[in-house]
Amino acid sequence: MQRIPEPELMDEFEQARAYAEADFSEPNERFVALFAEKFPGLSAGSMLDLGCGPGDIALRLARRYPGLDVHGLDGSGPMLAFGQARLRDEPDLAERVRFLQGILPGAKLPLDAYDAIVSNSLLHHLHDPMVLWHAVLDHGAPGAAVLVMDLFRPASTAAAHGIVEAYAGGEPDVLKQDFYNSLCAAFTRDEVREQLAACGLETLDISVVSDRHMVVAGRLPA
Repeated sequence: MQRIPEPELMDEFEQARAYAEADFSEPNERFVALFAEKFPGLSAGSMLDLGCGPGDIALRLARRYPGLDVHGLDGSGPMLAFGQARLRDEPDLAERVRFLQGILPGAKLPLDAYDAIVSNSLLHHLHDPMVLWHAVLDHGAPGAAVLVMDLFRPASTAAAHGIVEAYAGGEPDVLKQDFYNSLCAAFTRDEVREQLAACGLETLDISVVSDRHMVVAGRLPA
């Protein structure tokens, strides 16, 4: 199946609300567990979450690592509004978590370099995937931990519909359509491998972690 790009921003309120209210606890907690598995020695410092959406993963990571300052960046104001609301419910995290609106490339960030960079489900939204990998290089400190999880593109539209029904069959139609569009917009593992090679990120490994997710993980060159 050929890739079908989708809009880069989820900036409609209803779309953002459907996404924020959906139950992504299983894949989001898996993301946090993967970070702990890949980088067992990293428990303090600074982390940048690219495409943080409504902030669930950023908050989970901040809870898991009390020594970590987490900055979440997203281009969608409605998405970030849900993240800010969640943060207000956890005032103990307020000094360590910040949500920032900005578009890559060129987003203004509080720090020049971060000890860790994570991203979940941003890559497939980007019309130019190199935007993400260049952001990782530009904003990661030497030796920074990197964990990027995203969908990979199924072999056919029928397979994409099957995945949607299996994992989002009971969700609102707007979320089901977004999920289908995301699967069609996702990259294959081979395409991501080519992207990494093109910008000198061969230190990062690619692995498939579910029937719909792949993970790119490793450290930037020191």
